[in-house]
Amino acid sequence: MTTLMERPRAAEPRHESPPPPRRARRWPVLVLLAATAVLYLWDLSASGWGNSFYAAAAQAGAQSWKAWLFGSLDAGNAITVDKPPAAMWIMGLSARIFGVNSWSILAPQALMGVASVYLLYASVKRWFGQNAGLLAGAALALTPVAVLMFRYDNPDALLVLLMTAGAYTTVRAVEKASWKWLALTGVLLGFGFLTKMMQAFLVLPAFALVYLIAAPTGLGKRIRDLLIAGVALIASAGWYIALVSLWPASSRPFIAGSTNNTLWELALGYNGLGRIFGGSGNGGGGGGSQNTGFGGATGIGRLFGSSMGTEISWLLPAALIALVTVLALTWTAPRTDRARAGVILWGGWLLVTGITFSYMSGTIHPYYTVALAPAIAAMVAIGGRVLWLYHAKTWARALLSAMILATAVWGSVLMGRADWLPALRWASLALGVVFALVLLLPAKKLRGFAVVALVAAILTAGASGAAYAASTATVAHNGSIPTSGPSGQSGMGGMGTRGGATNRTGAPGSSSSDSGSSSSSATDSTSTQGGPGGGGMGGSTSSTELTALLKASTTKWSAAISGATSAAELELDSGTSVIALGGWNGSDASPTLAQFQAYVAAGQIHYFIASGGGMGGGGSGGSTTEASQIATWVAAHYTSTTVGSTTVYDLTATATS
Repeated sequence: MTTLMERPRAAEPRHESPPPPRRARRWPVLVLLAATAVLYLWDLSASGWGNSFYAAAAQAGAQSWKAWLFGSLDAGNAITVDKPPAAMWIMGLSARIFGVNSWSILAPQALMGVASVYLLYASVKRWFGQNAGLLAGAALALTPVAVLMFRYDNPDALLVLLMTAGAYTTVRAVEKASWKWLALTGVLLGFGFLTKMMQAFLVLPAFALVYLIAAPTGLGKRIRDLLIAGVALIASAGWYIALVSLWPASSRPFIAGSTNNTLWELALGYNGLGRIFGGSGNGGGGGGSQNTGFGGATGIGRLFGSSMGTEISWLLPAALIALVTVLALTWTAPRTDRARAGVILWGGWLLVTGITFSYMSGTIHPYYTVALAPAIAAMVAIGGRVLWLYHAKTWARALLSAMILATAVWGSVLMGRADWLPALRWASLALGVVFALVLLLPAKKLRGFAVVALVAAILTAGASGAAYAASTATVAHNGSIPTSGPSGQSGMGGMGTRGGATNRTGAPGSSSSDSGSSSSSATDSTSTQGGPGGGGMGGSTSSTELTALLKASTTKWSAAISGATSAAELELDSGTSVIALGGWNGSDASPTLAQFQAYVAAGQIHYFIASGGGMGGGGSGGSTTEASQIATWVAAHYTSTTVGSTTVYDLTATATS
């Protein structure tokens, strides 16, 4: 077993830390995990359903095992959500066990966050000691976008957990060249694919490269082990792809987001190349370099920009300094040196994912950056640990001071953007600068004060980001583009809100709206939008009268409405199944007019609701031709009535012509 850096002179520091005394092992991490749990679980139900789109899928999974298996948006299995179902499996099982409510849907995400913090701690601790592990875990726990997404019901919480677990198993695999641990990495990333498809594979280059370079065995065995892990990955993701491909399309839901009702096309198109390269022909395409409504303009500065900066970049400058520094220090180290292995693992994760996010031209949201949080936290901890071992050297103290100074200055910039707590902003900056300068003093002058100065520097420089993260837990969030922080800023159009812009009851079973411009509870009614299938983005489609009407229905689907967001909210309000015409972004060819007519003829749909989210709450192309044809056909053959302020057609009545 080699040291992190081996030097010919015994006077040089060794980078491997001996394990702390047994009595000191448990309580620090237990305190960290307990504090993380409090932060992630505190007042969790204030956000109600969070993202009603995924909450409705969880409800459907609790009502129907087939809906659970496929990740259907409705228990009648008309259409799936536009992601693979692994995250819905967790939420659906929780809802089956504990009932369909806010806590049963959101609490699993919070527990995934606590588990991610522990796995990051354990991963860093194995090679760099307990203090570095604690710093990494705390940095992850207090990343604003992590606080946001581990209190939310998007798939990202499970994705981060699986990737962090994959990093831990890779660390174990590298230690003893274990093909079993490496195969487990493949299994975890395979399930990551079943959570958010190709985004899970952004860590693959780093994981494979660190094993290929640093595992203490021959090249042939390293290559063989990687091939075994590749087979494990394909098997863990491929079984579900095969199941969906072999299942008759006529007896399963339509695969939302795909153009040909296949999971393959969803993976390669809408959730794959369409996200990276954009393009108007695919739902994953975005606005290219002008995609400012989501993640900001493409380019190397995107992660620091106005959309993503306050989500993820608080420690990013320090992490980049650490990455370059440790890589330079270990450039000529032995092949199995662990400091360099740590940089390859965590730095590779950071660079590949960060560059992809910076330049992808398709749809990207600021909260995607939660996938960077473990890598940034690990690199800061590793860099700090390695430089502290050299703290007797002036250059090491200068680089450590640079990490702290960069954190303090950049945190002040981000706080200025948020225009929040100016006193904390300036105090954190001033004290961070002071303690960073103190660390530049010669080691002989620092003496016993060195550790105190380092701890004080870390706490003060990171105070702004930590406070911003903690404030995220005090704010209710909903919609499809939630953002972190203390203020009530809204996401684009009808797709996300923060803070006071939302109007949530917070009670289990309460309704949510994905509209930043018009939020309402289940007892509010909304105006119709001019005819069958009409309606723009936003606004709850629910009213007391409409909800009661759907609850009284006994058909397979109580209603059909244009747009997934509107359908999801109706499902959550009424507990019934509702068909979402056109799926999430309005471009899904489901159901066709012929299918809809067959459903009506069989008495499977009770009502057609004319008002609601015509664009599905998140697309760029409006309603499908099929949805428009259905709306026209309904208007021509059935008589409308007004329920509350909503236009409704009773499809069980006798057709007018």
